[in-house]
Amino acid sequence: MNASLLDWARQIQSIAQAGLTYAQNPFDRERYEKLMEIASQLFALQSQDPPENFQAVLRAEAGYLTPKVDVRAGVIQDGRILLVREMLDGGRWTLPGGWVDPGDTPSSAVEREVREETGYEARAVKLVAVFDRDHQGHPPYLFSIFKLYFLCKLTGGTPRESIETGESRFFSRDEIPELSLARTLPRHIEMLFRHDEHPDLPAEFD
Repeated sequence: MNASLLDWARQIQSIAQAGLTYAQNPFDRERYEKLMEIASQLFALQSQDPPENFQAVLRAEAGYLTPKVDVRAGVIQDGRILLVREMLDGGRWTLPGGWVDPGDTPSSAVEREVREETGYEARAVKLVAVFDRDHQGHPPYLFSIFKLYFLCKLTGGTPRESIETGESRFFSRDEIPELSLARTLPRHIEMLFRHDEHPDLPAEFD
């Protein structure tokens, strides 16, 4: 998906979504409906899916448009980092993590994701970074996302597979497998190793 076109489509979606939330005048609402349709068509230009599919996804959003929040866990033990095999991306690997649910704190969300995806129990001990996904080099994505990276300490549990992920395994720095780049980049894994080795480093952002 073209990054500039994606940004324009998001801006149009944001205007349309806010307008449909707050506008009372039926003529204004009709104009915002048209803007939502245009945003869906722009998304569809860069995809194999028809505009109707994007309209359904966009209409599931309500209120003022804000970034979604994704948390990722750096569970490092004996110089090795925990990764999970992502079944929805050809079996490539990623840091354990996912969306923050309503009612979660960021730390409880990342601990839950580790437990659900790997079977291990872990405790978040440091916020390493807060990044806007669009500025990190990931493949373009429909929604704007903030990604939060935590160092986590392994506290127990036993490895098991989940519905979304296959096996989980610890990897050393020099044996990192092919990654699901939509979720995890090599430099973010290196960042987590660096913060594990130097706990006093400040959190990274942007």
